[in-house]
Amino acid sequence: MLKLGEVVLKGLNRSAFENRLKSNIARRVRPYGSFDIHCAQSTIYVEPRQADCDVDGAWEACQAVFGIASLCRCRPCGKTTDEIFRAAVDYLGDELSLAKSFKVESKRADKGFPMTSIQLSQEIGGRLHAAFPQVAVDVHHPDYTVYVEVREQAAYVHGPALPGAGGLPTGMGGRAALLLSGGIDSPVAGYMMAKRGVELECVHFFSYPYTSERAREKVLELARLLTRYCGRLTVDVVSFTKIQEAIRDQCPENYFTIIMRRFMMRIAQAIAADHGCKALVTGENLGQVASQTMEAMAVTGAVVDLPVFQPLIGMDKEEIVTIARKIGTLETSILPYEDCCTVFTPRHPKTKPSRREAEEIEAKMDVEGLIAEALANTEKVTVRYHGGSC
Repeated sequence: MLKLGEVVLKGLNRSAFENRLKSNIARRVRPYGSFDIHCAQSTIYVEPRQADCDVDGAWEACQAVFGIASLCRCRPCGKTTDEIFRAAVDYLGDELSLAKSFKVESKRADKGFPMTSIQLSQEIGGRLHAAFPQVAVDVHHPDYTVYVEVREQAAYVHGPALPGAGGLPTGMGGRAALLLSGGIDSPVAGYMMAKRGVELECVHFFSYPYTSERAREKVLELARLLTRYCGRLTVDVVSFTKIQEAIRDQCPENYFTIIMRRFMMRIAQAIAADHGCKALVTGENLGQVASQTMEAMAVTGAVVDLPVFQPLIGMDKEEIVTIARKIGTLETSILPYEDCCTVFTPRHPKTKPSRREAEEIEAKMDVEGLIAEALANTEKVTVRYHGGSC
């Protein structure tokens, strides 16, 4: 049973959110067998159709679906006190027997059920105490809680629920292009935007031979780890070598990073347009490095018309690392395979660049030609959580 989160606050368009969420769940659990998925009373039910379904795999997959506030594995049964009691003993007996104290908490969504919620809790609680006399009853601070939900189709018995992924169903917030590097920050930025219902198209800049094939595979692995939350992703791997060599040969050293970032933003916007993306997403964090000062971000962002979302902008590094660890990207991000951002790094980068100076520097370069060549040499890689990339 998957309990809805923010979706319940929606008005006339609530059904669109629910339908998208059901569709997302169906895709995520498909590798684990055939499941019936339906929604009633702010709850989505995921029920195996065959005995050979991998319920454990589907359970793990549902924990990473955005739009779900909490979820629990439960045992359905008939809507009589005898059947509810037998289900509780059979399904929760092992956990209950290990507890020091317990209580029963009931919810009567089916108002045709003859007992009130309190009466049902007292009835089932009394029977369970008789069955497990070593476990004390404590209705205020129990060690374990048995939950009984009487709903339209059946009664359901379960233990404590786990928190869900939260957020909004992926796909309800539009599409955006994520500038995905091999560092810690950009995968976290992608995760945070996906949590707000945004579908992602990833853009990665690859500078072979200055960066290795292992660096490329590292980024594809980061994208694969994100698909646990986002679903299938496409990574546009942009050949960035010629642009970086041109910057090295034609630009003042202290402007290397600024000009590089401006090229990246232009290319990302072009790719975004091809995929119907309405925004760019970056992992920038105010003051973290020289290219992430207010002045630097203003100069780099000036070359695009799309809004640039920076979900990490006010976070400190430890907060970002905590999220990276939670979503499973940290260990891959810290592998020692550096990306193109470390190529031709200036000794003294410009922290307060001028837009006019940047434009004057670029006027001496074949900006349009370099961008066109990079786009022509972009490789599209589809990444799935199961089965790697193809």
